[in-house]
Amino acid sequence: YRIHTVLTDNGTHFTSPGNICSATAQIREAMDKGELFRAHAFEYACAQNNIDHRLTKPRHPWTNGQVERMNRTIKDATVKRYHYETHDELRQHLDQFVAAYNFARRLKTLRGLTPYEAICKAWTEEPSRFIHDPHHQTPGPNI
Repeated sequence: YRIHTVLTDNGTHFTSPGNICSATAQIREAMDKGELFRAHAFEYACAQNNIDHRLTKPRHPWTNGQVERMNRTIKDATVKRYHYETHDELRQHLDQFVAAYNFARRLKTLRGLTPYEAICKAWTEEPSRFIHDPHHQTPGPNI
């Protein structure tokens, strides 16, 4: 998929302190005019790539619910279940978990499809939304 919108919290790693809305539109305007400006690195990257950066409302943590739920799923399958001697062991297990999740786990929210199957279905229906053919992203032989 092409990324057209990013939703983040208003932490300082995504925007300047005190911001309640994104400045990407103003950054794009200044870039088009060739004006000098100061910008947060994340917002500048969004402006360069024509990505709309939206911020969650302050003190509304439920907006991050899907991300937090996925984080919990990953933790439950990895660090809460196993002890890792090294970071490399953790990275290797995370890679294996993500592959199993994306290619084997059927999800109710995707009507019983795996995430990979849902992406392939979306690609066949609307290939213009994609930059690359998702079939070439699979490990192993593409049949």
